[in-house]
Amino acid sequence: MILRSLLLAFVCAAMAFAADVTGKWTAEFDTQIGQQKYTYDFKVAGDKLTGKLKGGPGDAANESEIKDGKISGDEISFVEIFKMEGNEVRIEYKGKVSGDEIKFTRKVADFATEELTAKRAK
Repeated sequence: MILRSLLLAFVCAAMAFAADVTGKWTAEFDTQIGQQKYTYDFKVAGDKLTGKLKGGPGDAANESEIKDGKISGDEISFVEIFKMEGNEVRIEYKGKVSGDEIKFTRKVADFATEELTAKRAK
């Protein structure tokens, strides 16, 4: 019983220190296929991250749901399924939150790894 109480207290304390990323964030960055603009709309419930994102290269921009989203302390991760010309491309994001910025590394399938910084929209 005491062990359960301590474990619950530890989990609650860890969740209390998670970065607050709820809301809109924007990013513009260069890639192998050109300039990209993204808008992220994050929602956080405990350690789960959900929401939507919109972006991509030029006219290929699309909107999708955030998949497999997690947040732990100042670390954030999620997956984007980008649809282009009838194909789905899995993009994995891992980032670190610092104030009103998130420094991301995103792995675009087996094609590329890119660095970008998202900023909280005002």
